[in-house]
Parts: sequence; structure tokens; C-alpha cells
Amino acid sequence: MYFGKPRKKGPSDRVPPNQNVTTSFPVLHYGNVPYYKNLDDWTLKIFGLVEKEVVLSYQELMDLPQMSSGNDIHCVTGWSKLDNVWEGVSTLELARMAKPKEEAKYVILHAEENWTTNLPVEDFLKDTSLLAHTHNGEPLTPEHGYPLRAVIPHLYFWKSAKWIRGIEFTSENRPGFWEENGYHMYGDPWKEQRMIWD
Repeated sequence: MYFGKPRKKGPSDRVPPNQNVTTSFPVLHYGNVPYYKNLDDWTLKIFGLVEKEVVLSYQELMDLPQMSSGNDIHCVTGWSKLDNVWEGVSTLELARMAKPKEEAKYVILHAEENWTTNLPVEDFLKDTSLLAHTHNGEPLTPEHGYPLRAVIPHLYFWKSAKWIRGIEFTSENRPGFWEENGYHMYGDPWKEQRMIWD
């Protein structure tokens, strides 16, 4: 599958307010960068308000149907990178496996070092959302989230958690790491929802 809208206009209609386009891929994160010697013990857990808890090895994840998605990404710190192509597994595919319950209104993404971020379930399940292992034809580097990161391109990029290890469906909108430290609970780049007071 490929999701991505054809572009008929120049970059100006693609860049949210107060963002600057970069051709590089800046590295921003809090805490350590995890380096994996192998992925034998790596798992992705889908849990919470689901009909069936799912735990996937890396190979099991790679054996699922794969998708490609083209999009632009926008960092809360002010940079935008256009024309990215990601490869990975659709969040819809993962939800089909776990079957979220009706009362599941939010998703908490869990990453290494107990890092989390939150988003509404409908944003997680958009057809442009995925868990990616490849960017522009190359495997993710450790600094950019190897072996797996979320890609939620319509929100500021801190919502696209690196080094993801868990997907929790919940009825509560619990703030994650950056949200607890003053970032906006939603993070729409077109509305400049950078901080909690925006």
C-alpha cells in the first residue's frame, strides 16, 4: 500500500506557520540512544483495553503486511522535512490483531527508558499512521528510532515516538513525558499547538 497525496502546489502550502524547511534530518531526543546487538529479545506489546493482548517479535512484525507512506514531518522545535517515504506496518493492521474495545478512546505509546506519549485513538488509527522500520529506503538509524518508531505525520513529530515497545489502548488521556513537561496534549502543527497554553 502507498498513502500520500500528490502535490500540485509549492512547498508554502505544505509548511505550517513558523516552520523552516530542512533537507537534513535533525536528531532530537531526551535520554540515551538504545543500541541493539541483536533483536532476539525485542518485542512489541499491544495491551490495555483490547480484546486480545498481542506480543510480537521483530520477525513476526516483519512478517505482517507492510506498507509505504509518503509524507511531510514537522518538529515542534521549528523544522519541517518534506517528501519522506516510510516503510513499516500500518497501525490499522495492529489494531485488527488486538481489537480495541469501544471504551478505548486514547493510545499511549511506550518507548525505551519508560518514555511515553499520548494521542487520541482516531489519530493513531488514521490510514497515514504507521510503525516504521525504514526511512527513504534505508533502515532507521539508532538515533532515529531503530528498530521501530511511530510515524503520526499530521501531528508534531514528538508524537511519533522513537524506539517504540508498547501500544496501550486506554479510556484516559494520560500525558506522556513531554506533555508532563509543558508540551501540548494534542500537538497540531497547523494550529501551532506547541505548548500547553497554545
